[in-house]
Amino acid sequence: MLTGFAHAAICVEDVEEATRWYSQVLGLEVLSPPYEMTGEAIDRDMGELVPSPVVVKAAIVGLTGDDHVLELIEYPRVDATTTAGKRPVITDPGLTHVGLVCDDIMVSRRELEERGVVFLSSGVADVAGLRTTWFHDPWGTIFILMEKRHGARPYWRQFTGRGADPVH
Repeated sequence: MLTGFAHAAICVEDVEEATRWYSQVLGLEVLSPPYEMTGEAIDRDMGELVPSPVVVKAAIVGLTGDDHVLELIEYPRVDATTTAGKRPVITDPGLTHVGLVCDDIMVSRRELEERGVVFLSSGVADVAGLRTTWFHDPWGTIFILMEKRHGARPYWRQFTGRGADPVH
């Protein structure tokens, strides 16, 4: 059955521009530069999801060479519904956000703000054993930036209390 998570894909209007943004602004490594897929194999794979002939432009970005990566994906022959100028909505059904872990949330937030990142929250919150703040990319994908209080634990094991407030 299932053995792990591989990637989350973010649909963008320009994969080259998105690759630059994720690399230069967020500091993610370009693990696979933008490439185009066309032909029989991709038609068989996605032909029922995307109008044929299927053309996909994609890039892979991440922090390490494992399977926990983001796939930036563009469908150049499909008219995209633009999100430019719209504030992202986290309550819409479907994938709502991507979580990123940092070692110092205040420093990370300041550096991202200096690079032009738009934050959705005005500050940093302390919740469930984490320090958190929210932002979005230019294409409307929402991210939560998290600083763990207990570095050795996974983010979802930070909260160890029984009450409403996290244990510090």
